Amino acid sequence: MNLVEQEHDAKKDHINEIVLSEDVQRAIEQVLQSSDPLDQPDFNPTDYINQLFPNEQSLSNIDEVIAKMECDISLIDDNIRSVVRGQVNTGENGRVALKEAQQSLTQLFSLITDIKSRAEKTEDAVKEITRDIKQLDSAKNNLTYAITTLNHLHMLVGGVENLKRLSERRQYGEVLNPLQAIIEVNQHFQQYSEIAQIQTLSAQVQQIQSELATQITDDFKNFFSPTSHSNANRMTLTQLKDACQVASVLDKPVKKNILKWFINLQLQEYVQLFHENQDIAWLDKIDKRYAWVKRHLLDFEEKYGTVFPADWEVSERITVQFCTITREELAKIVARRRTEIDVKLLLFAIQKTANFEQLLDKRFNGTTLVEATSEEVRPERGSFSSLIGSCFKPYLDIYMDSIDRELTALIEQFAQANQQMMVPKEINPGILPNCADLFVFYKKCMVQCMQLSNEKPMYDLVLLFKKYLREYAAKVLEARIPKPQPPNTTTSSISSSMSLLTKDFQNLSTAAGQVIHNFLKEGETPRFSSEDMRKICYILATAEYCLETVQQLEDKLKEKIDKQYVAKVDLSDEKDVYHRIISNCIQLLVHDLDAACEQSLLLMTKIAWHSISNVGDQSGFVNQIITNLKQTVPVIRDNLANSRKYYTQFCHKFVNSFIPKYINTLYRLRPTSSGSSSASGTAALVASASSSSLSEGGASSGAASGGNILGCEQLLLDTHSLKTVLMDLPSIGSQVQRKPPASYTKVVVKGMAKAEMIIKVVMQPVHPASLYIEQYLKLMPESSVVEFHKILEMKNVRKIEQQQLVEAYKRACPQLQQQPPTTSTTAGSQAVGAESGNTTQQSNEPPTSGGNSTQSQQIAAAAAAISGAGSSIMALGDSLMDKGRIKKIENLIKNRLPN
Repeated sequence: MNLVEQEHDAKKDHINEIVLSEDVQRAIEQVLQSSDPLDQPDFNPTDYINQLFPNEQSLSNIDEVIAKMECDISLIDDNIRSVVRGQVNTGENGRVALKEAQQSLTQLFSLITDIKSRAEKTEDAVKEITRDIKQLDSAKNNLTYAITTLNHLHMLVGGVENLKRLSERRQYGEVLNPLQAIIEVNQHFQQYSEIAQIQTLSAQVQQIQSELATQITDDFKNFFSPTSHSNANRMTLTQLKDACQVASVLDKPVKKNILKWFINLQLQEYVQLFHENQDIAWLDKIDKRYAWVKRHLLDFEEKYGTVFPADWEVSERITVQFCTITREELAKIVARRRTEIDVKLLLFAIQKTANFEQLLDKRFNGTTLVEATSEEVRPERGSFSSLIGSCFKPYLDIYMDSIDRELTALIEQFAQANQQMMVPKEINPGILPNCADLFVFYKKCMVQCMQLSNEKPMYDLVLLFKKYLREYAAKVLEARIPKPQPPNTTTSSISSSMSLLTKDFQNLSTAAGQVIHNFLKEGETPRFSSEDMRKICYILATAEYCLETVQQLEDKLKEKIDKQYVAKVDLSDEKDVYHRIISNCIQLLVHDLDAACEQSLLLMTKIAWHSISNVGDQSGFVNQIITNLKQTVPVIRDNLANSRKYYTQFCHKFVNSFIPKYINTLYRLRPTSSGSSSASGTAALVASASSSSLSEGGASSGAASGGNILGCEQLLLDTHSLKTVLMDLPSIGSQVQRKPPASYTKVVVKGMAKAEMIIKVVMQPVHPASLYIEQYLKLMPESSVVEFHKILEMKNVRKIEQQQLVEAYKRACPQLQQQPPTTSTTAGSQAVGAESGNTTQQSNEPPTSGGNSTQSQQIAAAAAAISGAGSSIMALGDSLMDKGRIKKIENLIKNRLPN
């Protein structure tokens, strides 16, 4: 029974529920905007009550809420009541309004019907009134047309007789106007051609035109024929001028035939004089052809310039026909005598022809070229360009072969002169002069080729340009890039220094210092002289000029060459060659400066940092680095004054190379020790010189918390000094101080900040381990397990403690175990694993002949010698049994180290 009641209640609620569509709901929300929860479509009474009474204490104001609800309900009831009452009379008002609208429509329809009937009556009245007027207009038009036709007929009948009489008398001046009128009238009567009389008259007009055409043609031939001078019937110039006007009125073939005959007559002498069998017809006398036509045109215009109408363009037609005949004759001659053509003769003929064509373009407007030539011969309508010169295009390979030979000789000349290349003494030498000479020759060839053709020959020239741009880069620029010269030292200098050490124990400090100094010299990487560095900058500036000029050359070639070859013009490979030369020069300069600093970094590893007793000024290796920078960087900056972006690139690459090496050198140092270290200062120096780390006993004693950290403080001071110097590197040694680029400053700050953080981490005590790892992660958040292990080595932590600390570090940073080591970390591990005597070289360093193997052997010998010297010093120290004396010897050796 309860289930039945629940189902009945559910149906009842469903019946009472009002469901509105989404469109209706949106319309209600737009009209009745309300923030009251009761007005929301998804209103939930339970949630609303829980919101009003979230807890039992809120039930205290239930009466107020109920009173407010009752007030809202009564207000809504009043609104509903007023709306319902307002809708009572709505239906009645609507019916009244509809009835009134229907009545208005009925009245409007009756008015429209009345207006339509009145309009039809008015139209009938107007037609009745204008009926007679239309008849009169039609009669008038017919009468006018009949009168005009009769007049035309009268003109045609009378004009035919008159034309016959005038044509027989050769009175062409009087024939012109009647002839034009009769031709027009005859065209008018073509619609009446079925009438016999009209047919007769039209046939007479056609006969008169035919007779006039034949008569005028004969008169022209009689006038210009060489045998007609004694003929009494020969026309005068005035009659000839009038005859030309009459020929213009006649059919087009009449004028065309007259011009064809006349032009052939004018060029008859030229064809005979310059026949292919004549000596004057060869290319070396081609200018005589053009001189002949110039004289002939001047003579023609002086005699008959006023006879022919201006629109006949007789001079231009003679010239066009001359060009056509000349092109055909030259093509035959050149094909028959190809073996006799050399490049000078070909260029002479092409140049004379091009000059003549340019003269024709200035003299004539080219209106007759459209009907006289074809598109294959003429590249552009209205232009005489290549009208004759097109016959030389099949033989331009002779010109290209000549250009190829000239460029080959030019590059060889540059290469030979480049062997004695001397850099100008001024600070900013500019570029190689032969570079400008090459591009001047390129420009000359391009202009010359444009006069010949901008199609296939121009593309062949592009291929030649590409070839010799690469040749110039290889034979002139790359071939003269200096190579570093190895120092003239041998292992014999080490042996002599060892003899000094073992021979004279009284001057032990001097001998030991000399041994170490010779060892450092033996490990030097080949360096460039100041002149070599200027030469590299000289070549770099030249390559930069070539790079910019090649881009301009490519743009100009694309502008000048024919459209079908534009996409094929691509000098990107050649630009890459000069990019590579620039990059190689910058890398050589970076490597040279890097090699200078490597000796200072090697000296840095020879200092007993763990035994430093006080922190003073910056160390000697820092002074050496600064000295090398001041000696090298200003030379490069002054010689790259016009290539500022590449100088900035040099600075970028140097700091990107030097800072990781400096950090790797830091990892090889042992700057901390405990107070109870058993190793003396002399033994520590010997151990570092032989590229071995401190003994296990020394490491364990230095692992204690505390110990001597003055070495770290000195390193921190030196690192800060280096950072300051590197920040000012672009302007070092310059009177004008410029602010370095932001990108460069960012690299220096980031790299040297890491070096400072490494030293600060080394200064921290390792106990307690959790605190040390916490400090480590704060100072070096981007570190790795490998770097953490290196820092523990720097602190001389025992192996067992290292394992424990590494495990604790891995637990603190579990994500590091899944990440591969970074590039800098990998490079650092490689540097730590290498022997201390070996100097790292950049990956793109140019190989030197036998440098690597010989240098490695020299370094190994030097290390063995130093190790032996250290053993001697230790034995001597034990025999003296005087700690003060040993300390004094140690200080003497330190003072003898090269600064």
